[in-house]
Amino acid sequence: MNDNGYKYPDTTIIVFCKAPVAGQVKTRLMPHLSAEQAADVHRELTHRVLLLLSNSQLCQVQLWCSPDSEHPFFTQCAQQYDLSLHVQQGPDLGGRMHHAIRSALEYSSKVLLIGCDCPSLTVEDFGFAINALKSHNDIVYSPAEDGGYVMVGMTKPQPRVFLEMTWGHENVFKHSQSRVKEAELNLVQTRLHWDVDNFADWQRFNRYDSQVN
Repeated sequence: MNDNGYKYPDTTIIVFCKAPVAGQVKTRLMPHLSAEQAADVHRELTHRVLLLLSNSQLCQVQLWCSPDSEHPFFTQCAQQYDLSLHVQQGPDLGGRMHHAIRSALEYSSKVLLIGCDCPSLTVEDFGFAINALKSHNDIVYSPAEDGGYVMVGMTKPQPRVFLEMTWGHENVFKHSQSRVKEAELNLVQTRLHWDVDNFADWQRFNRYDSQVN
């Protein structure tokens, strides 16, 4: 460990998170779950990843909030975990991710960005991604089973892989790979992951969580 307690003091992990407002988060879990139950799932998954990152002391953590950072849930997270709060800014998901990464790279040499609903990410996955970026690679991705990705990391802002993209479909990762190739950037890919989007995913998480705990 370094003097500040972080294993990678020159790195930042960004976590994107929506305010847990019933009816506005994890809506694909409904009608199997109520709107409030779906919001509770969102809270549980967020606490899970923030606890993992806080306990690991890998690097500094930033929670990037939407639509703002005023919700009591975010205040609670800032009090409970070793992190700072920030507000997502941008016209769409790609714009918001680009803005957050660009902001963090102003004082960190490596940045990873994740969502809050991927329970398969481990401390080892984060370490692998950070070390991949230390080896002069431009971008690291963690692809998801649904065709998207659950983590992206870089050492310099790369607007080309974020801006004017369409999101939420099964070819997001393929399209991102194509843009990386067109830009002649070095890409490292981690193992395949899964996230919690629908009720079947939630059932899978409950089975998975009972096995690891």
